This record gives sequence, C-alpha cells and structure tokens, in this order.
Amino acid sequence: MSLGHACVDVHQGAVAALVPYFVAERAYSYAAASGIVLAASLLSSVAQPLFGALTDRWALPWLLPLGAATAGVGVALAGVGGSYPLTLAMAALSGVGVAAYHPEAARAARAASDGGHTAMGWFALGGNVGFACAPLLVWAVVSPWGLRASPLLGAPALLGVALCAAAVRAAGARTVGAGAAQGAGRDDWPAFLRLSGAVVCRSVVFVGLSTFLPLYVRERTGGGEAVGTAVLCVLYAGGAVGTLAGSRLAERYGRLPVVRRSYAVTLVAVAGVLLVPGPPLYLFAALASAGLYVPFSLHVTLGQDCLPRHPGTASGVTLGLTVSIGGAVAPAVGALADATSLRTGLLPLLAPPVVAWFLLRGLREPDPAPLASPADAVEVRR
Repeated sequence: MSLGHACVDVHQGAVAALVPYFVAERAYSYAAASGIVLAASLLSSVAQPLFGALTDRWALPWLLPLGAATAGVGVALAGVGGSYPLTLAMAALSGVGVAAYHPEAARAARAASDGGHTAMGWFALGGNVGFACAPLLVWAVVSPWGLRASPLLGAPALLGVALCAAAVRAAGARTVGAGAAQGAGRDDWPAFLRLSGAVVCRSVVFVGLSTFLPLYVRERTGGGEAVGTAVLCVLYAGGAVGTLAGSRLAERYGRLPVVRRSYAVTLVAVAGVLLVPGPPLYLFAALASAGLYVPFSLHVTLGQDCLPRHPGTASGVTLGLTVSIGGAVAPAVGALADATSLRTGLLPLLAPPVVAWFLLRGLREPDPAPLASPADAVEVRR
C-alpha cells in the first residue's frame, strides 16, 4: 500500500514541480502557472469526498489501480503541445485520478494497520516519498528535453497500477467493505469541521510553498533550475521525517497536542524562509516541511474517528476537499506576487498556522473508531 501510494503521489507532486518549467519555457505569469496547480488540486479535492461517499456505500477496491493510471496519464500529457487549456485539462485529469485513489486507499490502510498510528504513518510516508521524488523525476526528464518529454513522467503509473492491483488481491477479505463501519459510534460534526478548518490552513501554506518556493529561491540566490529543484526536494523530503515523527509522537503524547505544536513550528519555519537571508533558508524549508507533515496522517485518523459512521467521507475531506482551498489561494498569491514581489506575495502564508492553532485549541481527542471485522466486510459486499 505504501509503495503504491508513492507511485500515485509522485504525479500529484509533479504538477507543482512543472511550474518553473512552464514559466521558463512558455513564459507563463505567476498567476497563470499557479492556475495549473489549481486545476489539479481543485478537481482532486472536490471529487475526493464524492468518491469517499461512494466507498462508504460500496466496496470499490478497483479504484486504487484505476486512480493510479489516471493520475499518471494526466501528468504524462500535461506538457504535450503548447495549449494552455489542454495543459489545464490534463492537470485536472491527473487530479481526478488522485481523487479516485485516496479515500479507498486510506480506508484499506487503516484496516491493514489495525488502527495503529505508526502503521498509518508508514502509509502516509509512501505518499511523502512520492512527493519528494517528483521534483527529481521532473528535473531528470524535462530539464534535458523540455516539456515535450512529459510522456515519460507517466512511467511510475505503470508500477503504481501493478502495486495497487497486488495490494487489492492481498487484502482480500481484510478490505473494509462499504458501510462496514456504519452504525459504530457517533459522528461529531462540529469537531470534524474544526479539524477540517485546520487542514485547510495547512493546505494553504503547503500549496503556496510548493508552488512558489522554487521560484522564490531562484530569485533570492540567482541560481538556475537545479536550485529550485533542490529546495522543492528539501520541502518534500522533510515530510518523510515529519510523517514518521508525527505518528511516533502521537503514540506517546496524543494526536491533538502533537498537531497543535506542529502548527507553531510551521509558523516559525515559514517566517524563517521568508525573512532570514542566506543558506539558512534551506534549513527553514526543511523545518517547514516537518511542521506541515507531522500532522498529515494524524489529520486522516482524527477525521475518521470524528466521523466513525462515514470514514470514507472523512478521508475524502481531510485528504481532498480541504486541499482545494489551498489550490484556490495559489492564484491569489501569484497575482499579489505579480503586482508586488514574490516575497510580499508569500507573506500572507504566515497567518494560516495561527488560525489552525486556534481552531484546534480546546478540541478533545476523539475515541478511536471501531474497525470492521473481515466478516463484516464480506457481509456488506453480499
């Protein structure tokens, strides 16, 4: 499951990694380039709760390989031709593939982990590794041959389809069936809405940094494409450490205390990225990555425990719908940067971590949602 997650999310990360190349090769403005990220994230985010609701009613394990294939096809065709509408459409197609994959994958991973934070963290780590590899893959393919070589970026999808199909076969009766958890526990919608607001805040910062940080570092240092690729790798790779650290810390201190403190770390880190001169910028980028990723898998399990009757919907919202806000804000950041400077455009990213901390203040730890047994899953499928 973790390796398949990596093969899907490498395509999600590739969309943001392609932005500097669209700016350089096609002379897109910051706002136009960020619109490509919006196309991918918006379709992915809006569609994920819909797929989640479907998986609450029916077992749809085939969404895993189908989602992996669709995500890869969209990225592979994103650089073909010079049409901006075509590029937007392919980015959106990739987003739909990502949306189809994540709710069912999160449900299956939670079942396979028997509710453990650490095991769920390993699943989330797979996605982080995919994100971290995306800039390197894009640089290796697009830097020497240009955007016309983008079909090569679809290669990980082939491995992803095979891995997801194998995971579906291996899961067998352990796959959590449609509605298997319905009737177990009580949905706490007010707590879930507060949690979702915090996830929105994380999304705004993460999408803003992943879209514009490579351009910002190149502007600050005067470096070339390799500099932008390097800092994006730092941003994504730090997430691997953050995700595992988050799951381990949650086992010891509880999920909500860890999540709240991670947003305080994020605030300091983003301020360092924007205001501290020189090479320490890379250290603060790594710290921002850890702060943003520590709560990543914890958001998912907290959402599922807040809505034990609708775990697929909860996964779709925490992994998907909330991300659309971050994608929607990206063009506004780009427009502000076009009108002023890139640093000024990124300064508003200091506010969301503060809002997230206040939203989670006083929120109580939900009881873990009861996991359905294999017999329940088989019964539901009947």
